[in-house]
Amino acid sequence: MPAGTAWSKRKPWFLARGDNLRPDPPPHLDSDIWARDYNEVRLLGGRVSMQRTAEQTAIARFWSAVTPALYFAVARSAIDTPSRRNAVAENARLLAVVAMAMDDALIAVLDAKYTYNLWRPITAIRNADRDDNPRTDRDAGWLPLIETPLHPEYPCGHCILAGTVGTVLEGAVGRDSMGKLSCVSPATPGVVRTWAHVEDLMQEVALARVYAGVHYRNSTEVGVAMGKKIGKLALTRYSLAR
Repeated sequence: MPAGTAWSKRKPWFLARGDNLRPDPPPHLDSDIWARDYNEVRLLGGRVSMQRTAEQTAIARFWSAVTPALYFAVARSAIDTPSRRNAVAENARLLAVVAMAMDDALIAVLDAKYTYNLWRPITAIRNADRDDNPRTDRDAGWLPLIETPLHPEYPCGHCILAGTVGTVLEGAVGRDSMGKLSCVSPATPGVVRTWAHVEDLMQEVALARVYAGVHYRNSTEVGVAMGKKIGKLALTRYSLAR
């Protein structure tokens, strides 16, 4: 059964409506961008891939977890610095804004997903003979590295969360004042991943979804861009930016 079908109808915290940031439609199936993204995920995101490295596989599996708890952990790592450890009220306020901004991000991304209803790679690659694009070869037995989420593809949900949280943290804490970003994932117990800057985090999350075989590159770029807009809106509304 499809997941999150009614989520976009919820009342947002910062957005006026769930469709405020609805992006332009995804690329046409006969476009160069579609062919580029299709072939990238087909080669890198398959369950059996000769192109994906061991590190790329590890990244994909780490981000296969679908819980916002990963991003709360990232936020806590950002404020785990000597200058902020005793700022209990300020840190609590920041984490509350992160939570509200993530909620808006999910509302916005699910509005877009069910508006455009773009097929996931597993469906597109098995039915490439129907996209009228001579640059996409059909592979009827293709499988993604991880299980495909039960909602439409465009845009990337993980990416909008990474863009949102990263933007709020950088604006509120400051690029040079944050601790080293890190988190663990229930999908890969015992593994800790770290990032020097929020842009590194955003890029890794975006690439992870391509390596996992569940998203196209354009969708990850659109998702991150939407997240940055929501993060900036949250900062403005709550006067957190420095």
